[in-house]
Amino acid sequence: MTITLATWNINSIRPRLHHVERFDSDRAPDILCLQETKVMNDQFPAAALKKLGYEHLAINGQKSYHGVAILSRLPFASVDMRSFCSKEDARHLEVTIDTDHGPLRIHNFYVPAGGDIPDPEENDKFRHKLDFLDEMKAWLTGEETAGASILVGDLNIAPHENDVWSHKQLLKVVSHTPVEVEALNAVQAAGPWQDAVRNRIPVEHRLYSWWSYRSRDWSKADKGRRLDHIWATDAVADKISHVEIYRDARGWEKPSDHAPVIAKLDLSHS
Repeated sequence: MTITLATWNINSIRPRLHHVERFDSDRAPDILCLQETKVMNDQFPAAALKKLGYEHLAINGQKSYHGVAILSRLPFASVDMRSFCSKEDARHLEVTIDTDHGPLRIHNFYVPAGGDIPDPEENDKFRHKLDFLDEMKAWLTGEETAGASILVGDLNIAPHENDVWSHKQLLKVVSHTPVEVEALNAVQAAGPWQDAVRNRIPVEHRLYSWWSYRSRDWSKADKGRRLDHIWATDAVADKISHVEIYRDARGWEKPSDHAPVIAKLDLSHS
């Protein structure tokens, strides 16, 4: 059994529905996890997505902000979601899929961006980001990660030096500061989770999934950051046979500033 899974911060699903359709026509993932859908559940374009073959939809929506969704060709055995930091922000969604090799749990996260000032005393948004990561670390461990689980999403942190266009220039820029990287590494270690993308594409290689809208020629400048991640527990990490960042999507007309990240799971592999 092979499952292709993708994660993508779509930056508003309704105006970019045609981008999802275009991506599906080229890569046709079995499971597509979206972040920043920016729409309430009752206005989510479910009918159009079901026409693509995504018969099974899990949605955690919010008006104008945040929002996550999981689109699947495979049925869900269960659907759940969790709130963090005593807020009702729609930033998490969890599904379980029954496979021939046992249940597979998938977490879809949209971690807070954190604002512009990397100081929790001066910036409440940055404090929220660190608190959110602390709650992830406390929860995603032990029994929660004992089985086959995948964690994907826009985690809004580029942890390695080659996950940003300039390690030196971004050390004091939110998304690559040492305090954020340390917090993200702590979440990963608590699982423990493996970085499935870097398992396949070593840290020696520069790798980005996000490019700012501010750059006039984003591709030529290539000042990117790897903010979008796919992690796996030890029980399933060695079954991920392929990963890629679908950079083409960033060059489409009126694109999201993020590109999809794709992983292929070969569950029959032992």
